[in-house]
Amino acid sequence: MSRESVLEFFETNAPDIEPVVLTDSTATVAEAAQALRVQEGQIAKTLALKVGDERILVVMAGTERLDNRKTKDTFGNRPRMLPAEEVLELTSHPVGGVCPFGLPQPVKVFCDTSLRAFDVVWPAAGDRNSSVCLTPDRLADLVGAEWVDVSRH
Repeated sequence: MSRESVLEFFETNAPDIEPVVLTDSTATVAEAAQALRVQEGQIAKTLALKVGDERILVVMAGTERLDNRKTKDTFGNRPRMLPAEEVLELTSHPVGGVCPFGLPQPVKVFCDTSLRAFDVVWPAAGDRNSSVCLTPDRLADLVGAEWVDVSRH
């Protein structure tokens, strides 16, 4: 189960961080921001992409959109969103709960610079009703992410 893998991840790598489980859905940026009472930009959405032959995760501010030109320039190919079943296979997390934590296999993770506009961000925590709060730099450090600028500003 995806939420369990996220709990194990934090227990091992950051025991001071505990996912917040809500009764309201956090599956969309707007729902998550409302449920957590934060700005939509503070919701750190995780996009599962295929770029060339590689599958990657990009975490960005909830209000941002992927810029195809920047993404192609950064990764050398045009990005394509993965279908829901491939996202689940890659991450073990359902769409709406996708995050870079507790992954069943190594996946390259990239954090978009849009996250740095906020002191803290709220990525999902493996399902549609849970999130964690941490600084953008701690997020990147925990998952070994590389910083990139691939969003439209």
